[in-house]
Amino acid sequence: MVIRPWGYAIWERLQAAIDQRIKAAGASNAYFPLLIPEGYLRREADHVEGFSPELAVVTHGGGKALEDVVVVRPTSETIVNSSFARWISSYRDLPLLINQWANVVRWELRPRLLLRTSEFLWQEGHTAHATREEAHAYALRILEEVYASAMIEELAIPVFRGRKSGREKFAGAEISWSCEGVMRDGKALQMGTSHELGQNFARAFGIQFSDDSGQLRYVWQTSWGASTRLLGAMIMVHGDDHGLRVPPRLAPTQVIVLVARDGEGVLDAAKPLVGDLQRRGARAALDDRLEISLGRRIIDHELRGVPVRVELGPRELAGGQTVVARRARGSKETVTLLELVERLPRTLQDEQQEFLAQATTLRDQLTQRAGTVEEAKEIAGTGFARIPWRACGPDGENDLARSGISVRCLIREDGRPVDRPDDGDVEALLARAY
Repeated sequence: MVIRPWGYAIWERLQAAIDQRIKAAGASNAYFPLLIPEGYLRREADHVEGFSPELAVVTHGGGKALEDVVVVRPTSETIVNSSFARWISSYRDLPLLINQWANVVRWELRPRLLLRTSEFLWQEGHTAHATREEAHAYALRILEEVYASAMIEELAIPVFRGRKSGREKFAGAEISWSCEGVMRDGKALQMGTSHELGQNFARAFGIQFSDDSGQLRYVWQTSWGASTRLLGAMIMVHGDDHGLRVPPRLAPTQVIVLVARDGEGVLDAAKPLVGDLQRRGARAALDDRLEISLGRRIIDHELRGVPVRVELGPRELAGGQTVVARRARGSKETVTLLELVERLPRTLQDEQQEFLAQATTLRDQLTQRAGTVEEAKEIAGTGFARIPWRACGPDGENDLARSGISVRCLIREDGRPVDRPDDGDVEALLARAY
């Protein structure tokens, strides 16, 4: 998969927004090796079993067969924890909060661009704590303050936050939490996950610390990640028949000023207009490619999803006006040049909120409640079904799986985390998923 400049610029803005939130949560960035000794993965039985079908294994290096084969990083729990075992010795070393931005490789038999590719970009966080309670609280903090916050505020996509069922949890985790998005076609997309690893990896790698009484204890851990799959979510939630629609907070160019034709001072007026818009804080650019027809250029920017398009020609300039097209609303209006500049910050905020409002309406329209597993099957054919977990349970989940429907996560109406899945107010969120 090649990510071209416009797409990569969107990823850079999203990456920066997530990175800022990760650092606000106390984690620091580091980097770990791409090649991991295969033996490291075998130290945690569930982990290696979960990833074995996806591993890319290196058997030769420097023209010779390797005595100890290595795998290309599918995720970094094992290589990180081999380091944690050396770095942690005392309670004073905790909590240890590490994140890395990297690429990973998982051998996909049926790749889908941006959703499931053999190589993709992501961040993965790894932490060690003195107690289970601290690890639990931090995993949920990442889920809410990093992932859900970025998805809602930057991507303008509302997400369900909940606990993965035992069948769906991460290989090697005790509890997995996820953010689930509703795509335009009614399918689910897992957009970010945060895992409580318990002491599984700590015991496998011997990560112990002396507590304040001098007693040796194993650490409690979390891991969490989000990837370029988020770009796929943006496309599938916001895209329309005219192409991409990019929320203003992520758009590399928020406002494009198109010169309709040369002459009569249009180009001379357009250049300072772009400067005025930039001084108002907008990422504005000028399109003065007069050798290309105006219609072709309009289509180009619609395809790319530029949020606001300004069309300036001799007629508009003579009246001190311009035509403004808003990509989120699919609308056009004529405003004065002064109004355009003065109202621009509010316009971009309104467009960001419009994206979120439309996505929220879509999610609500595609989510229905069900009372039985059979009813849930019917609903999940075209959207999300919510059913009491007690009415579904592991047996119902297995039945649904045979129809290609999975339990995306367990949730509560009031949004509180599901600590005990068997509580009466716990619902299962069901859907077909990418």
